[in-house]
Amino acid sequence: MGRLTEILQLAQSRGRELNLPYEGALTPREAHEVWLLAPGARIIDVRTKAELDWVGRVPGAIEIEWQDYPGKHLNPHFMQTLKHSVTTESLLMFLCRSANRSGHAAKAATEAGFPDCYNILEGFEGDKDANGQRNHTGGWRLSGLPWNQS
Repeated sequence: MGRLTEILQLAQSRGRELNLPYEGALTPREAHEVWLLAPGARIIDVRTKAELDWVGRVPGAIEIEWQDYPGKHLNPHFMQTLKHSVTTESLLMFLCRSANRSGHAAKAATEAGFPDCYNILEGFEGDKDANGQRNHTGGWRLSGLPWNQS
């Protein structure tokens, strides 16, 4: 069994354990490895433009807001933009700040006919620590994965 298959089976097993309405859940490091190993894999970053500009972005990720800022209204063009950005055969890995919005986006994409949707656990910034701050407990950035800031 190849490394890609191993990672995806682990993510799918997590998905079943967590009763997720999409294919599975990946840690940030696993998602990065899948991105490198699977030529058609895409990271869909669903954070707001403000988050991308102020906090940082993943180079090469497809950026489609799930909600706007500051109103937090759902993006009525999310699915249309996704369909124009990827094919239904693409392996999609959704990313947000803490894996909440990205989970909703993975569910919506699955319901729209994208069969290979995964959520990136911990998100870009990870969970809040005891002081209520992010970037100290998990996340893409803390894992030392590629990112840059404006």
